[in-house]
Parts: sequence; structure tokens; C-alpha cells
Amino acid sequence: MRLSERDQIRQPRNIHYEKDIRYVVKHSKWILSSVGIWPGLLRGAKRYLPNVAIGLSNSVLLFAIVPCILHIAYEEKNIVIRLQLLGLLSFCVISLAKYWALTARKPRIKDCIEHVKDDWKQVETQGDRKLMLRYGKVGRDLTITCAVFMYAGGAIYHTAMQYAIGTFVDEQNRTVKPLVYPTYRALYDVQTSPVYESVYIVHCLCGYVIYSVTTGACGLTALFATHVCGQIDILMSRLQELVDHERNSDPTVRFTEIVRHHLRTLRFSTTVETILQEVCFLEFVGSTFMICLLEYYCITAWEQNNAISVATYSLLLISLTFNIFILCYIGQLLMEKTSAVGISCFMIDWYHLPTKTIQGLILVIGISNNPCKISAGGIANLNLSTFGNVLKTSLAYLSFLRTAVVQ
Repeated sequence: MRLSERDQIRQPRNIHYEKDIRYVVKHSKWILSSVGIWPGLLRGAKRYLPNVAIGLSNSVLLFAIVPCILHIAYEEKNIVIRLQLLGLLSFCVISLAKYWALTARKPRIKDCIEHVKDDWKQVETQGDRKLMLRYGKVGRDLTITCAVFMYAGGAIYHTAMQYAIGTFVDEQNRTVKPLVYPTYRALYDVQTSPVYESVYIVHCLCGYVIYSVTTGACGLTALFATHVCGQIDILMSRLQELVDHERNSDPTVRFTEIVRHHLRTLRFSTTVETILQEVCFLEFVGSTFMICLLEYYCITAWEQNNAISVATYSLLLISLTFNIFILCYIGQLLMEKTSAVGISCFMIDWYHLPTKTIQGLILVIGISNNPCKISAGGIANLNLSTFGNVLKTSLAYLSFLRTAVVQ
């Protein structure tokens, strides 16, 4: 029988596993369930709710994006305003692409979540449970922090910014009420009631979907990566116990279990990288572009003495910068933790072990020399060095952008 099949039929060893799983996945589950991505065991008519949520989310996103594209292409002639709308449109389009990527990967996300739940069920000791809870808390806190920044920045942009713009009269002596996402006038007259109010509500829903997708993708990455880190810590504690002959009468049997555990964790990490590589690539490219534009918007608003715009754009800039930082930090943590297995093998009293076990340790050290990573579509590995490159690239683009606009 294969290892995965044997794991599925084992009885839970951790009597607190349901409480632990809820603690670790609660916030990611709330966010992703609201947009239909989180897989759940629903019965009856409720099993159609995720598909309904996906359909509605795509509808509100396209309802905001398509008229905005038409407005920029056919109505807006001011280059500066076009540039401002380009950042908003780019963020929406990238969020839509991330949403489609998550939707396409939903079955494999379900498998990974089941893997996490099974690992929590099979926790053997209280010490192992504490190790997993420590890293579970890290992933949970990162998700909460990302959600606070993203939703706060989005709420201010969709409310305070519109209030700051206020109602104004255009060149044709028409009273114009501001919208979050500009619309194409040939489609419908958005300035009449109750059309304006209805469109504004749909735009707010669009903003909620956008920020939920961004936060949910980050939370999912944090959940899976920190789970791998917890499993690696358990693995290293098993290596420390390998030479304790009083507790382990047969080190060869214990080492076999360690190798199985290590391979299971590595396979899970590889699956996570495959699932999230498109999302991470879009986040990597989008963050570089959006950070540059938001820096430009902050400078422009500062020159115009618009305090509300400066505060709003600054908060959005902090949110997006912190979001890509979280992904890079998680990638760095995963690389360091998986490469630490080889150091742990070397640091134990391996000379007390049988020859075959020592030879096995050499293979484990060799595997750890190629640590697990989170890649942006296979183009760049997400780590702290990559985060620095994103900031430097965005500043270079900002310099080019300011020069081009001034000229």
C-alpha cells in the first residue's frame, strides 16, 4: 500500500486537531470562501454556492473593467488622467487574472488543504503540536496583517477618495458625480438615479473581490509554506532523537520513518509551488508596476497639496509593498528551513549510528542542498533579495516615468 493511502486510513492521534485546524485556517477560509475559492464539503443546494460566488465575482470584475477600458480608449484624452486610470485598470486586470488562476487550481488547492488537515491529525506528541502551532500562528498573523492593510486601503480609496473629489461640473456644463471606476457613456447614463447608486455599489463589491483575491492568495501561500516549516522542525527534532538509544532501540526503523516524512513534506512543497506559481508571477510583475505608479501618484498628489489623496495612495503603497514583502519573506523562510535539514544531519552524533544509516544521512544532506522554493512562474525565486530588486526596479521605472511625463 502506498504511503498516501496508508495515511488516509490512520486514526487521528491528535485529539485537538479540529481546534488546531480551525485556528490555523480560519481567516484564509473566511476570505477565500467569500469568493468561492475555498473548497468545502457542502450538501444539498449549498454545494452550488461556490459556483455562484465565482460567477458573481467574475461579473462584478468585468462590469468594472470593460467600461473602464472603453473610457480610457475612446473618451479620456488627458495623458496624465490616462496614466492615473492605467494604474487602477492594471490592478483590476491583474487581480482578475489571479482569480482565474486560483479558480483553475481549486481542485489541487483542495488536495493541499486535505494534506494539511491530515498532518494535523497525525501529530504524535505535544512537542510536535507546539512546533506546528508556532508556525501556524506565523501564517495566521501574516494573513491578518495583509488583510488589515489591503481592506483598510481599499475602503479609504472607495469612500474617502470619492468624497474628496466631490461633485463637479465638466466642460459641457454637466454635473458629474464621481465613480470609483470610470464608465463608458455610450453604454448607459450613469449620472441618473438610481443608476449611479447601483453602479457605485457594484464597484464597491468589485473592490471587495479584488482585495479578497490579493489577501487570499497571500494567506494561502503563508498557510502552506509555514506548514512545511512546521513539518521540517518536527523532522529535525526526530533527527536529534535518532541517536538516543534509550528511546529508539532500532535507529534504522526510526530513520526510515524520517525519510518518509521528509519525502512527503518535499512532495507537498513541490505541489504548493506548482499551484501558486502563476499567482506569484502575477503578484511579482504587478507589484513592480503598481508600486512604481503609486509612488508617482503620491508625488503628484503631494505637489497638488491633496492631503486625502496622499494619505490614500500612501496606504495603498504600503499595502502592496507589504504584500510582496510577505511573499518574499515566506519564500526566504521556506528556503532557509528546508536547507537546515542538512545542517541538522551533520550536527547530530551520527558516528554512533549504523553504517547504512550514515549513508542515508548523506543522501538527506544532498537533497537539502536543493531547498524548496516559491517561484514567480519559474522566472524568479521569491526571497528577500527579490524583494529588494522589486523596490529598486520600481524606483528606476519611477524616474523614467517622471522624465517622460515632464517632457
